[in-house]
Amino acid sequence: MTTRDQIATALAGDRSRRSRERRIRRVFFGAAAASVLISIAIVVSLFGEAWTFISNVGFPQLADIGWFPRRGFYDIRTLLVGTLLVAGIAMLVAGPLGMGVAIYLSEYAAPRTRRILKPAVELLAGIPSVVLGYFALTFISPEVLRPIFGEDLDGFNLLAAGLGVGILTIPLVASVTEDSLRAVPLALREASYGLGATRMSTSIRVVIPAAVSGIVASMIIAFSRAIGETMVVAIAAGATGGSLFTVDPLGGGQTMTAAMASLAIGSDRVRGDDYAFQSLFFIGLVLFLMTLVLNILAERFVRRVRERY
Repeated sequence: MTTRDQIATALAGDRSRRSRERRIRRVFFGAAAASVLISIAIVVSLFGEAWTFISNVGFPQLADIGWFPRRGFYDIRTLLVGTLLVAGIAMLVAGPLGMGVAIYLSEYAAPRTRRILKPAVELLAGIPSVVLGYFALTFISPEVLRPIFGEDLDGFNLLAAGLGVGILTIPLVASVTEDSLRAVPLALREASYGLGATRMSTSIRVVIPAAVSGIVASMIIAFSRAIGETMVVAIAAGATGGSLFTVDPLGGGQTMTAAMASLAIGSDRVRGDDYAFQSLFFIGLVLFLMTLVLNILAERFVRRVRERY
């Protein structure tokens, strides 16, 4: 056996090790394949029942007076507007606050302060959403918003729900953004300081542009989280059987997830119009397509602006 063959044999390892590696590879491949198959099964089940709904409910009914599926009114605009209002309000809260927390922890906080504050911020993510829903209903709406808007504010309103969802998503923005900022090489900061820049200028003009791909990713994740939130909206905005079409955040409304929850909760069978049950799958399909398009656009944007060091 030549020296090259001996080296190749030594690097390959013994037979039992190679056999063990093959088994582990099969296990990991099976886990990956299972996740793909489960995703395909979910999509197929959504498309099947959603197609039944679309083929039997005319498109004029999808732009009606509101969303009352038990009575045969399926205005999808009501749910889309409610979802975007809540998610938009949430991002107006979580975006600036989460960015501020991330910049402070990454650029200003001492190591000891960071070790204390970061787990404290992430602790917000562990608060059950139902607790934040009641907090929005019993404190944010009557104690914070009513003194500002007066009688124009309903007891159940989308604004309080959006603020509650925003509080829920602050840790997500802060954590992912802070990790992205800290991943920026220290050499860039030192070069900026060497040119006489202040810490604020370095943070805004050097560190943030260098970490923009991670920051955008955190915003997309937070927006997707806000779109998918259910309990905060169901409690604070009013989990009723339906809602009239409105673009007023001071009034009650529904999001897609809250509408699914309010329609399905209460019995083992969805009662009402003939296609009320299928409307659940239709909403789920619309929600799936929204999230899919959002993630595809975000991935393309992140790839385009990503900096490699």
